[in-house]
Amino acid sequence: MTIKIGVFVDAENVRYNGGFHLRYDILRRFASRGERNLIRLNTYLLFDQERANEDAEYAKKALSYQQIARQFGWKANIKNIRRYTDDEGQVSIKGSTDLDLAVDALQQADHLDEVLLVTGDGDFEPLVTALQNKGCRVELLGFDNVSRQLQRQVDTFYSGFLIPNLIPVTYEPRNNWGKPGSVVRGVCSKWFQDKGFGFLNFLDRIDDNSWITNTCLNESPWTSAFCHINEIAGDINEDDLVHGDTVLEFYVQESPQEENGLVAQNVRLVQA
Repeated sequence: MTIKIGVFVDAENVRYNGGFHLRYDILRRFASRGERNLIRLNTYLLFDQERANEDAEYAKKALSYQQIARQFGWKANIKNIRRYTDDEGQVSIKGSTDLDLAVDALQQADHLDEVLLVTGDGDFEPLVTALQNKGCRVELLGFDNVSRQLQRQVDTFYSGFLIPNLIPVTYEPRNNWGKPGSVVRGVCSKWFQDKGFGFLNFLDRIDDNSWITNTCLNESPWTSAFCHINEIAGDINEDDLVHGDTVLEFYVQESPQEENGLVAQNVRLVQA
């Protein structure tokens, strides 16, 4: 059965919470996985016209960002920042796209089976409840500082850090995610504290089976890499590894001992 989906991106929240280099082409691919038919692709952006008038570089980057989103089929909803001066001469800046996003999502809900919200803002909890009451399944994708209550309210939460290539690895511009020598992000699936080693899992492709975490099954998009404690950065403790949802970034290399096996090297903390 084809699922009609709408995607609504709180771009300002994402930009300030780990998703600055978000790739809209990869996000579109993720949203359309499985039997999903993209009905709405909306992103909500703030624009500082006054700054643009004075700063040509800002204007160029902002307009380029908007154009890139449009090239990948997204509707870029732009809202201008406003400045206010109080009686003491203090200038404050105001601008929010939350209401625009919420209104659009509610108006479209009757034409959708599923809504993907890309944000971490807990203020959207009432919107999630309203969409669910209209019969929509609501999924959430976020990066840093995602509201715990919002995660509990939605039907499914995805960490954007774990989706292959959604956030590029800036220090490896030609990164070939999942291949030996590449950088990936994943989580610890097993850690043996008494032995000083464990296994890190990462998604090797985008599909609709990310809930199948058993890497021994062919339909699972997860791949496992052996990791020794000596490869773990000093700011990561073993409790973080046992916790299971700590996001790690690491290189994968071919195992010298196991055919077709992988090992994790230079493991760094992304999100605890």
